[in-house]
Amino acid sequence: MYFHSARFFNYEAWLSDPTHIGPSAPAIGALVFAALILFDGWFHYHKAAPKLAWFQDVESMLNHHLAGLLGLGSLSWAGHQVHVSLLINQFLNAGVDPKEIPLAHEFILNQDLLAQLYPNFTEGATPFFTLNWSKYADFLTFRGGLDPVTGGLWLTDISHHHLAIVILFLIAGHMYKTNWGIGQGLKHILEAHKGPFTGQGHKDLYEILTTSWHAQLSLNLAMLGSLTIVVAHHMYSMPPYPYLATDYGTQLSLFTHHMWIGGFLIVGAAAHAAIFMVRDYDPTTRYNDLLDRVLRHRDAIISHLNWACIFLGFHSFGLYIHNDTMSALGYPQDMFSDTAIQLQLVFAQWIQNTHALAPGAMAPGAIISTSLTWEW
Repeated sequence: MYFHSARFFNYEAWLSDPTHIGPSAPAIGALVFAALILFDGWFHYHKAAPKLAWFQDVESMLNHHLAGLLGLGSLSWAGHQVHVSLLINQFLNAGVDPKEIPLAHEFILNQDLLAQLYPNFTEGATPFFTLNWSKYADFLTFRGGLDPVTGGLWLTDISHHHLAIVILFLIAGHMYKTNWGIGQGLKHILEAHKGPFTGQGHKDLYEILTTSWHAQLSLNLAMLGSLTIVVAHHMYSMPPYPYLATDYGTQLSLFTHHMWIGGFLIVGAAAHAAIFMVRDYDPTTRYNDLLDRVLRHRDAIISHLNWACIFLGFHSFGLYIHNDTMSALGYPQDMFSDTAIQLQLVFAQWIQNTHALAPGAMAPGAIISTSLTWEW
């Protein structure tokens, strides 16, 4: 398996002592993946180019992406975690030599191995269809917090999460109308959005997004960029991988990487929105729709945003001036700092507190409370 990264780096050494030995960074997997993506780009441009009409069939795209890509993709990942990852991690946590652990396919083919670690595996899918879901509580948990040994999220919680979102995505993937007369139409949903203050609601928004590729790309870039920045923050506050929390160089690199990508995507969103406004937007055919009404009171929107930016800027600058002044006058106890006047993240702490309390109140598989790693 020359294409596999583990062949060329200290994977076994890292498994045996992950707190003292840092994993090296192999490049072979990235090269193979880059070659695959380059081939895909060539194939879908020269050999089997997709039809533009496909990208206007919004309901079909939603159904396939929600049910197929996200639903079945999450299902296969949850299956891998439950049938392979959880079992191997059980052995690693017990201190078994990595070379002695059975291979992945042995867990899948040999049900006795599964039953030794998780006895309820022997019952198969019966508890699922009889709604006796608590039978799965030994490998699908809702503990909350972080594993105090690895510093990462509990793998049983991650498996539970992926299995739960499968249900949501598979249901969502059957909601929209395609060749049959059942389901929702996105145009109907948007145009039925009429409130007491918004009047026509999202009138003509469907036509804008299905006839302008720049408008569609702008929206997608804005959402993906925002999501990338959210991921950047979640990856250090709730590390998904074992021992990532104590690998500070990797933490910093991942955060910087995702913040830069998020920033570039949002700049790209603004650029393509501008191209849409110049090239694709026609005010004569878009009279009094959602975008036209936003543009007609853009002065009020921009002036309010301007004052919001000034407000935030002066507050941040004011903190610096206050600290510099107190430091110069010899009053360190009056400065804003961790040892004097503290600025607490009250909303973040409230959310984390809620997450710490939730498992004990709701989850049948909450074996222990949240770990101390979660606390401030």
